Amino acid sequence: MIGQQHHESGAHFAFTDRWGGVSAAPFEQLNLGGAVGDDPRAVRTNRELAARDLGLDPASVVWMHQVHGRDVAVVDGPWRTDDIPCVDAVVTARRGLALAVLTADCTPVLLADPVAGIAGAAHAGRPGLVAGVVPAAVEAMAALGAEPARIVARTGPAVCGRCYEVPEAMRSEVAAVVPQAWSTTSWGTPAVDVTAGVRAQLAAAGVSVREDSHVCTRESADHFSYRRDRTTGRLASYVWVGVTPAEGGEG
Repeated sequence: MIGQQHHESGAHFAFTDRWGGVSAAPFEQLNLGGAVGDDPRAVRTNRELAARDLGLDPASVVWMHQVHGRDVAVVDGPWRTDDIPCVDAVVTARRGLALAVLTADCTPVLLADPVAGIAGAAHAGRPGLVAGVVPAAVEAMAALGAEPARIVARTGPAVCGRCYEVPEAMRSEVAAVVPQAWSTTSWGTPAVDVTAGVRAQLAAAGVSVREDSHVCTRESADHFSYRRDRTTGRLASYVWVGVTPAEGGEG
């Protein structure tokens, strides 16, 4: 199933859960990740189902080879399958072009400046948070003509700060770069809150219109979680800007 949001300015955001696809266990059902061991035919079918549910051409969605870095690619159309670069953020000035990010605990970050017609999607795990992939995506959008004050931001389902247990030294390393990511699990051990860190980075970049998902992937049986299950599928989050600034405003 897919949850879709339309901002009144014409920005479109969509987030999948794990249901409604054709993949077999342990990837059941709507696995959208192509590098987790699932049957490639099932992944292609799932991507087609998800895109059509959103009214998108499945062949026109832009995907990434995500590597937990900070590199950003500027795109004006989908890549050929063998040309997809290793990046953790994509931005576009092409209205109607959908950008997608895959996650199974990391924080998907969707960005749109509907006035300028510019969208961005970033994959923010703990390494990407520290590396600054989200500020890099905002900077790339600004270079295309976006204004941070106009950017609408959404973060999708991700492991929460009460569940993302890490060694004390790792928490300290992350908090030294992004203090707002410091957290403690519900059972009292060191943790990192990636979404809180992303929220702080967006604010520092001048992005004030922000909304976070309340779904913790580790706690939700309706979502894939690598930390919970290890061998599992991937969720997808999509963003695009309407062909005209007002498109989709009543959704």
